[in-house]
Amino acid sequence: MRIVRLVTAALALLLAPAVWAQESDALIGLWAAEAKFPSLSGELSVHRTGSQWTAAIAHERTRFTTTRNDIRFAFGERGSFRGRMSPDGRTIDGFWVQPPGKTRVYSFATPTTLRRTGANDWRGVARPLDERFTLYLSIFRDDKKRIVAAFRNPERNAIGGSSRYLVTRNGNALRFSVKYDGGEITHDATLLHSPERIRIQWEDLQNPIELSRRDPAAAAGFFPRAPGSPPYAYKRPPQIGDGWLTASAGELGIDQAALERTVREIIASDPTEQPATLIHSVLIAYRGRLVLEEYFFGYDRDTPHDLRSAGKTFSSVMLGSAMRDEVVLSPESRIYEVMKGLGPFANPDPRKHKITLAHLMTHSAGLACNDNDDNSPGNESRMDSQTQQPNWWKYTLDLPMAHEPGERYAYCSANINLVGGALTVGTETWLPELFERTVAKPLQFGSWHWNLMPNGEGYLGGGAFVRPRDLLKLGQAYLDGGTWNGRRIVDSDWVTRSTRLVMPITPETTGYSAEDFGNFYGGGADGLAWHQGNLDVGGRTVKGYSASGNGGQVLLVIPEYQLAAVFTGGNYRQGGVWGRWGQQIIGEKIIPAIRKP
Repeated sequence: MRIVRLVTAALALLLAPAVWAQESDALIGLWAAEAKFPSLSGELSVHRTGSQWTAAIAHERTRFTTTRNDIRFAFGERGSFRGRMSPDGRTIDGFWVQPPGKTRVYSFATPTTLRRTGANDWRGVARPLDERFTLYLSIFRDDKKRIVAAFRNPERNAIGGSSRYLVTRNGNALRFSVKYDGGEITHDATLLHSPERIRIQWEDLQNPIELSRRDPAAAAGFFPRAPGSPPYAYKRPPQIGDGWLTASAGELGIDQAALERTVREIIASDPTEQPATLIHSVLIAYRGRLVLEEYFFGYDRDTPHDLRSAGKTFSSVMLGSAMRDEVVLSPESRIYEVMKGLGPFANPDPRKHKITLAHLMTHSAGLACNDNDDNSPGNESRMDSQTQQPNWWKYTLDLPMAHEPGERYAYCSANINLVGGALTVGTETWLPELFERTVAKPLQFGSWHWNLMPNGEGYLGGGAFVRPRDLLKLGQAYLDGGTWNGRRIVDSDWVTRSTRLVMPITPETTGYSAEDFGNFYGGGADGLAWHQGNLDVGGRTVKGYSASGNGGQVLLVIPEYQLAAVFTGGNYRQGGVWGRWGQQIIGEKIIPAIRKP
């Protein structure tokens, strides 16, 4: 009897892998789930009856009072509006304020205009930032014939901690796991039936999500372009009335075949690679004309993209504009003097009084703030997760000092956000309104959204949503000496001054050892909220400057070639991937394709 039991057990061990393989093979394919988080939106109306005012949107109504021409009202915590009646009463120009959502910690302000439709009626449309979370799961056999999986999330690159996982199955219980030097990452899931789907607890959503099988042709956000699409052929970008003049690349002396090969390589990239290249858009302007505009992974020209830290560069543009308007602000302005109304400040230190806007814009203020150090009190994540101080300008100004101003480079989002405080105080203008007046309107922006601090003031540490086509306009304006279509944005000498490199980023200036430096920085130098953007072109250094943000949000300006380029991407927390796009695509493919006159 004992021998029979041993033989039975041995047979079970031999048969189990075959059964497991069959069951696991049945999982192979593409799965997807999409969670949408609707917010208050749609037609927004305002009505006046004598001194009484009412507002309505969707099925919500509210009553409010006005102060002079200021129009402000809220629908509880679901959304609010702040604006101003025009002198002739024809419009109420303002912003719809969208509260934080399920996956976003920020509120967002979106330009919204209400137009008079009757003697006492105004109407418009509130179009807040769309909030959704898409999770794709590709299960396949790798080159070692193992059943593996790759999670992909186009909005945030929330992939659970690894680019690939081994898949194990025990009946309807699934486990996705990967081992690394420090331990193991696992995600447990359940296979459900009728219909077939995979239920998994996903940390970013804080609740379960169910993925169902998806036809690859219908998974726009998983692939650069839908499988089975016709081979890409270069085409001239359309003129859509947004201020851009377009041209065929060949007309301006660029080898169109090179552009075609470049885009085809992006389309051919494998989204399950470790790590994958997740370019959402690439746009190129040459000699004042838009010559390339392509989108991938379900993005298009009308979709504002999260700029992350590339939005910090708007601080430089708005400061340059304020100086043109003779506002008493400059790179030499001392931040504690400008913001003295928020005092007294914690951790008094005589070095604080030396900090200028230039120090803040070159990440050399000396405050105890380092986004690359989780223990730094001024770290952006620590700042936006604490709830005791909703005014992040005050939070930052209260930080202790760590170094003499101008002595040490430490990348710090709170530094640039303080420049937003100075701009708000110096211009006496809410930051979204200032951006609208100095950047968005003169550059003929389409839709955009500006993130806010918990106290309702504008945040300038990054994260504005802007269309890639509009971001590229800033690069062209700087190539043209600070003008866009004949309208001056900043003075030409500000273009020169703000993009001049001031603070080198080296082991010496950061305090890191030569061995550790590369784990945090790629070298280079910073100007006034602009980064060095030099390229190697055939062994020759071509100088440039850039705005850049986590995930691959890049505006690259190369004056020597009258060229500006924009990338947007989804490689969040993968600087080793997106940090090379400028060199790999512009330096090695596009510039060499420019024919000499």
